[in-house]
Amino acid sequence: MSIDPCCVPPDASTSRREVLRTFGSGFGLLALGAMGGLNELALPGMQDADPLAPKAPHFAAKAQRVIWLNMAGAPSHVDTFDWKPKLAEDDGKAATAAGRGNSRWLGSPFKFAQHGQSGQWISELFPNVATHADKLCILNGMTTDVPAHAQASLMLHTGSFQFVRPSVGAWTIYGLGTKNHNLPGFVSFSPPAGGGGSQLYGSAFLPAIYQGQRIGVSRGGGLVGGGGGAEAVPNIDNEHFSATGQREQLDFVQELNRERLKRTGSDAGTEGVIEAAELAFRMQTEVPELLDIAKESAKTREAYGADGGDTANFGRQCLLARRFAEKGVRFIQLTQGGWDHHRNLRADITRSAGGVDKPIAALLADLDARGMLKDTLVVWGGEFGRTPYAQGDDGRDHNHRGFTLWLAGGGVKGGLRHGATDEYGAAAVEGKLTVQDLHATILHLLGLDHTKLTHRYAGRDFRLTNVSGEVARAVIA
Repeated sequence: MSIDPCCVPPDASTSRREVLRTFGSGFGLLALGAMGGLNELALPGMQDADPLAPKAPHFAAKAQRVIWLNMAGAPSHVDTFDWKPKLAEDDGKAATAAGRGNSRWLGSPFKFAQHGQSGQWISELFPNVATHADKLCILNGMTTDVPAHAQASLMLHTGSFQFVRPSVGAWTIYGLGTKNHNLPGFVSFSPPAGGGGSQLYGSAFLPAIYQGQRIGVSRGGGLVGGGGGAEAVPNIDNEHFSATGQREQLDFVQELNRERLKRTGSDAGTEGVIEAAELAFRMQTEVPELLDIAKESAKTREAYGADGGDTANFGRQCLLARRFAEKGVRFIQLTQGGWDHHRNLRADITRSAGGVDKPIAALLADLDARGMLKDTLVVWGGEFGRTPYAQGDDGRDHNHRGFTLWLAGGGVKGGLRHGATDEYGAAAVEGKLTVQDLHATILHLLGLDHTKLTHRYAGRDFRLTNVSGEVARAVIA
């Protein structure tokens, strides 16, 4: 009588991993590998025992961290940071120059003025940010591949709108590691549920330890769940074990793991899962305290507009960004939605800008006063821009052929306006920058060569910039 080997129980020498590898056609191991971003073919030097350990950059870095201010929904560049006098002059005329004879030019209803010694043209929508004009490197020649929100958002944050790819933040932590072992290297405050969702801070085929940690902030400005801040990070508290009990549990698992490693060697994917569990444990002591902004002075909270009103949500995000940056978090992503102004432009963009202007100005001032702006790269902008011709009577449609982002700190030239759109703001005509160029420049400022920061997946070496991207050296100080 023959015995089906699948029905034979494992003997005492069979490990947990061997069970996953052999039982059920190995699907257990596949699942575990997916959790950890298992990749036996990772490039040499990228399978460190501690995946979050600080790594040396390719060359001297100008920036040590990034704070990305994501304006989801696509702000109108011609109403904010791209002054177009010709558009104002031809307001109401047929937009034949854009091939839109059935539409009419819509001059900005907002006044522009020059600010700072650099004379940067900035809209009245941003009076507080305008006081930092000489810190801003305004990129007026941005372009992207698609004019659809979800796809363009994925493009901006991952470099691809067609495939699932790691986010900029995940690539950054993969390349540089983190500085504070008790905190994630990458956090994302109030990321959008749509428009790309978790992919905007995900790790895709990179090990899971490199993905961003989502932290919720309510529309009213408070941390999701209220309380002292722990509820803003789901499941950070263990309801079943005390800290001592959790430590004993993790130590036991690690003891089993070390014993197995002596016999089989390193397993990068499984080690990543275990490291994630260790990080989650360490976060329990540091994150709730860090999220408690009540310890900040009333003056500081007021400067950020963090205590109430239209600025509460983004003001709290900006203040938390500074606190996390101080503690060594490498990549910090903030999101403010509501910039999709197809109608009610005058009222809605005024409200959107009003919710972020004061907090952003406070963040720039605070970083500068603490000596952190010089090595903190601040990125502001949305996934594309808006049309200079009207949609209806008081709105603007999507425009991916020319729009504006700006950078500050982190080794870029302040008081610089790089690139330009045409006289109406319809398309980039000078100093054009693609999303890949932007990514290459950000990585360069962090000391990373975008052509060398690669990860082998499915038999190919992938990189953030795919097969293109040029560093915008003209914007680097």
